[in-house]
Amino acid sequence: MKVYAFVGESGSGKSYRAMWVASENNIECIIDDGLLIRGNELLAGSSAKREPTKLGSVRRALFYEEDHAREVRQAIALHKPSSILILGTSDKMVSEIAQRLELGKIESTIRIEQIASRDEIERAKSIRKTQGKHVIPVPTFEIKKDFSGVLLDTLHIFNVGRRGKIDFRATKSVVRPNFSYRGDYHISDNVIITMCQIEAKRVEGVGKNMRCQIESGPDGVYISLDISVKYGYDVRDVARKVYLAVPKAIYEYTAINVCRTDVNVRWIDV
Repeated sequence: MKVYAFVGESGSGKSYRAMWVASENNIECIIDDGLLIRGNELLAGSSAKREPTKLGSVRRALFYEEDHAREVRQAIALHKPSSILILGTSDKMVSEIAQRLELGKIESTIRIEQIASRDEIERAKSIRKTQGKHVIPVPTFEIKKDFSGVLLDTLHIFNVGRRGKIDFRATKSVVRPNFSYRGDYHISDNVIITMCQIEAKRVEGVGKNMRCQIESGPDGVYISLDISVKYGYDVRDVARKVYLAVPKAIYEYTAINVCRTDVNVRWIDV
């Protein structure tokens, strides 16, 4: 496996150009901000941009947490890419990532100045500084589960070929990191509880009695759902269907992570 590095100062536009660099050099996978990416697919990892502090973001990007590093190492071993591009702000950073992920020696380093003008770099840095926006080179539906309400927008990247034909190249997600987020919005606990109850009642065999509690954490919500099951239905089967349906609905409708779902059958409706 050949290991490449893509180096540039923070906010200079590395993530924005990563897909293009990988395509031009026939690189199969990208390591960016704690994520392992192949094409438009997120293979493994947890984004540094979900961390509530800048220090936490740096630690995540450097794979300091062993569970995080192990997950990505296992995905690399499973998918066996022929080449990987590591993004970082310095030679030391990319070398440390390569070491943590046991990728071996970096064979080639590409610098942001080789593919972007000074004006483009300064413009990217200004956007990061004033708007707190960051690009991740995977589509919205892939990255959404890694963010608890900080998803901003989807960016479609196109390429103009030699004959002037415009070809679709990639879809990227534009996010604002937790630690730089300006402004806030709030989804009432009662709204989430109501959504849980509505989704649970759609499952065949669920009775009328129901009680739901939620607890918010830094990474998302924890759901505890007490339900009744109609007499004659398989209790375990009904509970399993509720367990699968409720967090899926919350995730799809709100983009809020569901960290855990507990479903307890408390009553039998006769």
